[in-house]
Amino acid sequence: MTDTSDSPSDSESEELRALLRLAARGDSDAWRAVVAQMAPRVFGLMRAQCRDPELAEEITQSTFCTLAAKIGEYVESGRFESWVFRIAMNRLRDEMRRRARQARPMDDGPLQVASAHRVGGTGRGLSEEVVDRLGRAMARLPEADREIIELRHTGGLSFKQLSDYYGEPVGTLLARHHRALRKLRGLLEDMGVTAAEIADGGAA
Repeated sequence: MTDTSDSPSDSESEELRALLRLAARGDSDAWRAVVAQMAPRVFGLMRAQCRDPELAEEITQSTFCTLAAKIGEYVESGRFESWVFRIAMNRLRDEMRRRARQARPMDDGPLQVASAHRVGGTGRGLSEEVVDRLGRAMARLPEADREIIELRHTGGLSFKQLSDYYGEPVGTLLARHHRALRKLRGLLEDMGVTAAEIADGGAA
């Protein structure tokens, strides 16, 4: 349940940056490649956050419709991924507030499965019981703690990108993420799940 350093690049890869430059100039193939790279990550985060695959798909599509309309104005600055996730999260929050006003209940199941598999690494090797407990522990975290874990592990944002997303220093986000994982570890221990069990299942 420990976190390692950022993946090879702290911001967008050179490949993504090149695609964005082409897409901004109207290259439709480049734009499709950008969507192919980013859409699964956005959908995964939305599904983990809202516990509703249909809504997650709707928010993902809406996010990329917005991006398609604005991509011609985009100036490459290494913050595209943070921008994408901010748009998606804002759309999701608006929809969740609307649903809360309508008192529409939602099932917790997909949240447990999606979060558990991502925070536990790939999920391969984890027993169904451990996955279930990990998902329930994630659901019990405060929203802010769950969000930073899911942005990091489901969305795949580096700490530099998290810094751009939240507008806070990297060191602050490292500490917040560490505290959130520590709370999650404590909840898991209360449920009888050890760090070794998560690590043996392919933890990040």
